[in-house]
Amino acid sequence: MASLTSISQSQSFLVKPQLTNTISNTKPGFVSRRSQSYKIITRMSQKGGGVVVVSATTAEKPKRRYQGEAKGFVEEMRFVAMKLHTKDQAREGEKEVKEPEERSVTKWDPSVDGYLRFLVDSKLVYDTLEDIVQKAPFPSYAEFRNTGLERSEKLAKDLEWFKEHGYAIPEPSSPGIYYAEYLKELSEKDPQAFICHFYNIYFAHSAGGRMIGKKVAKMILDNKDLEFYKWDGDLSQLLQNVRDKLNQVAESWTREEKNHCLEETEKSFKFSGEILRLILS
Repeated sequence: MASLTSISQSQSFLVKPQLTNTISNTKPGFVSRRSQSYKIITRMSQKGGGVVVVSATTAEKPKRRYQGEAKGFVEEMRFVAMKLHTKDQAREGEKEVKEPEERSVTKWDPSVDGYLRFLVDSKLVYDTLEDIVQKAPFPSYAEFRNTGLERSEKLAKDLEWFKEHGYAIPEPSSPGIYYAEYLKELSEKDPQAFICHFYNIYFAHSAGGRMIGKKVAKMILDNKDLEFYKWDGDLSQLLQNVRDKLNQVAESWTREEKNHCLEETEKSFKFSGEILRLILS
């Protein structure tokens, strides 16, 4: 609030505005805004030998906002995840194609044996996620029980179908085993990082995962519609319910904890990509 002070003419002065600028460090997926703080003392008028000086207190422009922040933390996670896609995978993708599974699915050469390995390792990961949520080493995990997005039982039915049709069901391989162990360890000590994996695994499967499943089934399974790609109820509503819960849980996090969650996204993509690659093995 401005304060008025009368001083003698002999003490009158004019101080130029002093500006201090600060720029925050940026991270992938974040938007940096310049903030300014300043103090101004300037002569406003002169009457009867006196000078009236107005002093403005420090002011700041709005702080840096993160992409998607206005819509909730899930939107922040989505922005970061989309940038880790290739252009073929998503319009917002920024990643260059480096691995076989990152190419367009139309260029894939999948095999039934490879697809089975993918399903088996995926089931191990979903078994692990669902077990962690049930045990809830952190109370917030309990919010994600019985969401309708669970995949373990669906995968069990699919593997049984393959078995009935004469296919040998393999044991889990190193990509799935390693990821499952990583999730167990993470869930015990780092809830923000664990939630990042939870979000990316379930939401990626409901989007790109469905598209991959449909195209692979057309290539090698005579368009067989697997249970892995079916949900009981309205999938859009199931996803929205989980978004709401994720946003609610993240409300209690500090900005540093939110950033830590976002930073885990790249690892989530790395582990999931190694399991997806099994389709092409």
